[in-house]
Amino acid sequence: MDQNIVYDWNVEGAQRPALPRVELHDETLRDGIQCPSVTDPSIETKADVVRKLAALGVYSVNVGLPGAGPRAVADSRTLVELVRDEQLPIRVGCAARTHPNDIAPIIEISEATGVPVEIMTFLGSSPIRMLAESWEEPRLLELTRTAVRLGVSAGLPVSFVTEDTVRSHPTTLRRLFDVAVEEGAQRLVLCDTVGHSTPPGVRNLVGFVDHHLRGLGVRDQVKLDWHGHNDRGLSLINALAAVEAGCDRVHGTVLGIGERVGNTPLDLLLVNLKLEGVDTHDLTGLAALVDLVSETVEVPIPVSYPVFGRDAFRTGTGVHAAAVIKAKAKGDDWLADRIYSGVPASWFGRHQQIEIGHQSGVSNVRYWLEARGIAPEESLIQAIFDVAKAENRLLSDDEVLQIVQRSHSGDEHQARA
Repeated sequence: MDQNIVYDWNVEGAQRPALPRVELHDETLRDGIQCPSVTDPSIETKADVVRKLAALGVYSVNVGLPGAGPRAVADSRTLVELVRDEQLPIRVGCAARTHPNDIAPIIEISEATGVPVEIMTFLGSSPIRMLAESWEEPRLLELTRTAVRLGVSAGLPVSFVTEDTVRSHPTTLRRLFDVAVEEGAQRLVLCDTVGHSTPPGVRNLVGFVDHHLRGLGVRDQVKLDWHGHNDRGLSLINALAAVEAGCDRVHGTVLGIGERVGNTPLDLLLVNLKLEGVDTHDLTGLAALVDLVSETVEVPIPVSYPVFGRDAFRTGTGVHAAAVIKAKAKGDDWLADRIYSGVPASWFGRHQQIEIGHQSGVSNVRYWLEARGIAPEESLIQAIFDVAKAENRLLSDDEVLQIVQRSHSGDEHQARA
């Protein structure tokens, strides 16, 4: 970036360390569809989601919880077969409670497909959960040992997931992690299950677990994951804090769909990692994935949602539009994409939109017409401008076209007269 054009206070002056490379894991088709307001998409749609995730460079995807029943087994197996048959560059995993009845169907899917499906076996670990469930710590250790051993003995990668890790006592976590590592778990997944954490909390927890694994001499063998929820609106910044703190993989869902107010939005995580220079993949297909998920799970995208909301790159304000238009007139798409945007729309499958409303200038009208191949005659510009100034909102494209048609009809009438 040319400092003469953009002076970037994000990188000038006192700096935080550059973010390291990180793997991304998608939970849209498992944790995401637990959202009480979503519609479970068809298997065809799920397959398309997996294809799009793979094309975006997402490292892995959770395709379901087979222990939930026959439909979950069938969908999970179909998606595993999809990845195998189409040779998609994405790894697959399935969720399981720390119970043999949940782990057995994952092993069966793996054996039937020949794909090493990651077993992501989860267990509540916080004192508040233990109190509600009447669990004792020895029981948790037993469940952990049995579950991890079962998956590892089948030759599958096993991730041990502690639910509500951010509210769990360090002594309990150390004991659970020791058992999981002893039995061969390849990953520990740290969960902010109820969206409790703040960025300092993330750094404290990740630092604690990282230090413990180094003390065991296994940090190079056991990876750390972060799985966050958005109850405080902090899931995205918490995920970035987890990356900064040294997590190897971070979880998210498209549009952040999930229980209660949802999970870390994977799409915005991808956007920020791209802007930070961490992700080097082509993300122009990201908008198509976001739109697909929104439509098929029936969760509307808020108009002001960053990058993918309807208004993210849309303006009817005269000053803003004039600056974009002047940049485009210079033949500089880079400049036009950044003059009034901190995010370049073209990187993520979107584009700048200049519209017409009561706060617009004449330049908005002229640009709108030229962009659609309509001659910007002064009388037509004034007619549209007058209507726009009398409204209290932006004009729709159809409304502007109707003015164009009326104007042309009037011209033809005068010509015949």
